[in-house]
Amino acid sequence: MSRQPFGAQISNMLSDRGVDTIFGIPGVHNIELYRGIDQAGITHVLARHEQGAGFMADGYARASGKPGVAYVITGPGLTNILTPLGQAYSDSVPILAISSCLDETAARRGQLHQMRDQRAAAETVCAWSEEARTASAAYTLIDRAFDLFASARARPCHLQVPIATLGAQADPAPPRPVRPALPAASHAEVYDLVAAVLAAEKPLFVFGGGAVSAAEAVPDLLRQTGAASFVTYAARGIVPADQPLFFGSYLARPDSAEIAAQADLVIAVGTTLSEVDLWRPRLGHDAPMIRVDIDPENFSGMGPQDRAILGDAGAILRAMTIAIPARTGDQPPKWDAAAVARKRAAWRAEVEIERPGIVPVCDALRAVLPDDTMIYSDMTQFAYGAKEVWDMPRPGHWHHPYGFGTLGYALPAAIGGAVARQGKPTLAIAGDYGLQYTIQELGTAVELGLPLPILVWDNGKLGEIEDSMVRNQIAPNAVVARNPDFLALAKAYGAGAVEPNSLKALQQAVIDALTAKGPTLIRMTRALAG
Repeated sequence: MSRQPFGAQISNMLSDRGVDTIFGIPGVHNIELYRGIDQAGITHVLARHEQGAGFMADGYARASGKPGVAYVITGPGLTNILTPLGQAYSDSVPILAISSCLDETAARRGQLHQMRDQRAAAETVCAWSEEARTASAAYTLIDRAFDLFASARARPCHLQVPIATLGAQADPAPPRPVRPALPAASHAEVYDLVAAVLAAEKPLFVFGGGAVSAAEAVPDLLRQTGAASFVTYAARGIVPADQPLFFGSYLARPDSAEIAAQADLVIAVGTTLSEVDLWRPRLGHDAPMIRVDIDPENFSGMGPQDRAILGDAGAILRAMTIAIPARTGDQPPKWDAAAVARKRAAWRAEVEIERPGIVPVCDALRAVLPDDTMIYSDMTQFAYGAKEVWDMPRPGHWHHPYGFGTLGYALPAAIGGAVARQGKPTLAIAGDYGLQYTIQELGTAVELGLPLPILVWDNGKLGEIEDSMVRNQIAPNAVVARNPDFLALAKAYGAGAVEPNSLKALQQAVIDALTAKGPTLIRMTRALAG
């Protein structure tokens, strides 16, 4: 390809690297990035706000397994996307944000969109944030981001390019390089892991989101070892719900620490065991722990009896299922299945008491949604309850802003997921307050004609915060806000809108929304459960 403005060359390079969709908003500073999008054969999705563009890129990446890419302008465009980048960092999502930047900021003041140091601002929520002043440097940095996505724990990256550089003539990017692979454990490490698990009297697996790629191997592994298991919220669907020694996604229940204390070996696979997984300082085990992870940072704080295995969790678990039959037959159950079932039932009952009306709605929705439905939820009481009681039939099909915990995630992320999964069911779940952070992205969903059900759990307040205030003996304050007429607002955007008056009507509304010609907002309240 001949020389042309560098902004066009970037889109051509991204297309060559497998990018088919870019989310963003054009502005006077980054219009050169838009020169080559059509030429490169890339689809551009126009967001209503850069925060929406970032969450769309996040949802696209989680659904497709490919990096999400966003184009934003200098200054406020970048600051608006920092929240999605922070969410992607905490949840290990590969996003490449490409922004313009001013050609010079030290000697001149008062320029449009000027910041003191926008590169440094992005660095606080990214694996790296760099400025490329030449085409060659930009090509190198773009490939560096894709190398990171392929070979390590995925984290967002930011590249900024001066306005003058974007408009200058440039040679095309070099050919696509061979990407590095994820770290691999040695045969000796796998065999030692197998030996330790088989020698344990009561082994306990804790699967995290990093183990999603090994889901097909997990049922065999648990049968072969007789082990019990938990999953983190991000790992739901890895262990089949009918597995008899499965404790579910109830790690945040305080007395799950008592379960961990019964184990004589804990194997934590692809999980940080962070605050948002446990809601307590530690798992609760006294036994040795073996941690399997691609991120060596997760090995810090381990005790002298613990072991770390650096490697791709999926490859290691699959290797274990091959190695175990070669050494021994299936191990008998090492935990009491009846006790496991009783504990799960007790935890479910606790959720029903703590969050009235949510569990029946979860059950009704789960009964009618296709198994391959991909769900995106926001920070809302409905999602908090659902993450514990809703067993997913497939892994990697429920996405939530787990770590950073931002409001406004669900709708734009679901749009990105629906774009990535054309023809497959996608669902958004938001609270009445959180939806208003990004409700303008309804316009994008309408433009795209996405058959997207948007479930709004409307309790007319910041319910979780009110409950927290009451628990801490604080008089509830600033937790009630005037809501719009959500149905009328959705219709104003050109979306469908409905408020079911029963669980059966809710089920039908969701079924209809999945085949509609555009998005449908479905308002839910506790009255649905009767």
